[in-house]
Amino acid sequence: MNILVTGGAGFIGSNLANELSKRNNVVVLDDLSSGKKENLNSKVKLAKGSVTDYALVEKITRNADYVFHLAGMVSVQESIKNPVKTVEINSLGTLNVLKASLKNNVKKVIFSSSAAVYGDSEELPKKEEMKVNPLSPYAITKLDGEYYCNVYRNLGLKTCCLRYFNVYGLNQNLNSDYSAAIPIFINNALRNKDLILYNSGKQTRDFIFVKDIVSANILAMEKLEGIFNVGSGKEVSIRKLAETIVKITGSKSKLINAPKKHGDVERSVSDISKISKFGWKSSYALEQGLKDTISYFKNK
Repeated sequence: MNILVTGGAGFIGSNLANELSKRNNVVVLDDLSSGKKENLNSKVKLAKGSVTDYALVEKITRNADYVFHLAGMVSVQESIKNPVKTVEINSLGTLNVLKASLKNNVKKVIFSSSAAVYGDSEELPKKEEMKVNPLSPYAITKLDGEYYCNVYRNLGLKTCCLRYFNVYGLNQNLNSDYSAAIPIFINNALRNKDLILYNSGKQTRDFIFVKDIVSANILAMEKLEGIFNVGSGKEVSIRKLAETIVKITGSKSKLINAPKKHGDVERSVSDISKISKFGWKSSYALEQGLKDTISYFKNK
């Protein structure tokens, strides 16, 4: 099959593109603002450009059977600093992908959404049918994308929205100003630098290894329509995460407390019963996923 992966040179996108290229013709559309060409294997074709360029998106979807849409700004903090840019890339970019895909008879668009749409609701675990409450421009644009997918599904384009929880693993950026907790912790632990715990590390997350995200996307291509959570279904505190990384790396790092970040969700864990009905489950326990990730970064 011919498959397009937008944002495919980035962290999650590159893992997906490389796996799909084993059995398909894969083209990646990426402006390389955060993605890297070296994340991709030799089978994947790279088209440099942005989803904000409709003419390019329309052209590149003409031969696509399936489109995986991962391009976008992914940082909550960056979206607060640059809300207009976030809307331009995430919301309008998604509209461009959906419009072009409908025009060119793409079989299905799989949209990478986020658990950020749930906000800080006290209801746990997070279920797809619960009320959403996005707390940042980033989260709002992800919810926008879901609504647009529903609009285009009613127009005849099959769509699936996957709400990722906290993804980590190979090809994640250790050095970005907006890196997530795991790459920051690993980077500092390998250098025996202190690990900063905002809100004393009390907040909890549902961590999911990137290879599990890849398998969920492939299942979505084959079987799923609508909205699905993709997580481990297990709640882990940031402090426990930091302690585990220090243990695995044998680091001398100290855990340092800091004030809570604005817009930071207090607790999060997924209900994955909906996607589990289709035979999917997380295959990587947190400690094993962390060991694989740490080994990867050591080799890098």
